[in-house]
Amino acid sequence: MPAQFFRTLTGRDRSTAANRRLGFSLAFVAGAANAGGYLAVRQYTSHMSGVVSSIADDAVLGNFALVLAGVGSLICFLLGAACSAVLVNWGRRQRLHSQYASPLLLEAALLLCFGLLGSHLALWDTLFVPATVMLLCFIMGLQNAMITKLSGAEIRTTHMTGIVTDIGIELGKLCYWNASRDDPALAPVLANRERLKVHASMLASFFAGGVTGALGFKHVGYAATIPLAGVLSVLAIIPLLDDLRERTWGPARRPE
Repeated sequence: MPAQFFRTLTGRDRSTAANRRLGFSLAFVAGAANAGGYLAVRQYTSHMSGVVSSIADDAVLGNFALVLAGVGSLICFLLGAACSAVLVNWGRRQRLHSQYASPLLLEAALLLCFGLLGSHLALWDTLFVPATVMLLCFIMGLQNAMITKLSGAEIRTTHMTGIVTDIGIELGKLCYWNASRDDPALAPVLANRERLKVHASMLASFFAGGVTGALGFKHVGYAATIPLAGVLSVLAIIPLLDDLRERTWGPARRPE
């Protein structure tokens, strides 16, 4: 049943398989938003390593306006992550089915507003570019914190540095030759093929999302974010409806 499938993806009852399936979906959305956002404002917003380096470079070069913009981007990413933590922790205290879905619904609303208003706001270039960068940074922080809390810090979806590193580690293990003269007391070096498969799939999802987002922005402009908002809404709506139903009619009785 589709409703049960989406309930397992973003509901409060978690499994490793569901965490990974949700991670693939969110990596696709993050890749699309990051690539499309770059075509809109010529900046990537999914990771803070480049932002912090840019702040340092611009401070040394005396570009204090850019330093201020970079600090604003960093703060917005932090605020997005903090907002996600507040929503998830509040939802946990309330025992909500939508404790993990609520950050996704907020992300969907922000992307929808950006998609609907972006072409009009772009006329005000001086304010539009920094505002867009900060909005996308907030969205990325929001999403990354949610999937981090949901998976117990096992999964990240908005940046691929750690994932590519883990792929490299597992490939190194895969290629390692366990010589017969090695100390028999030591365990052989073996790759975790399941982990390698998961991380490779996450990277592929992010890349596929990036291609989709770039093509979408190239051909339809800011409206390309509207389908992304739709995907997030579909992922998150079932747990929200479960909460509304319980608030209205009380908890559903489980069959004996």
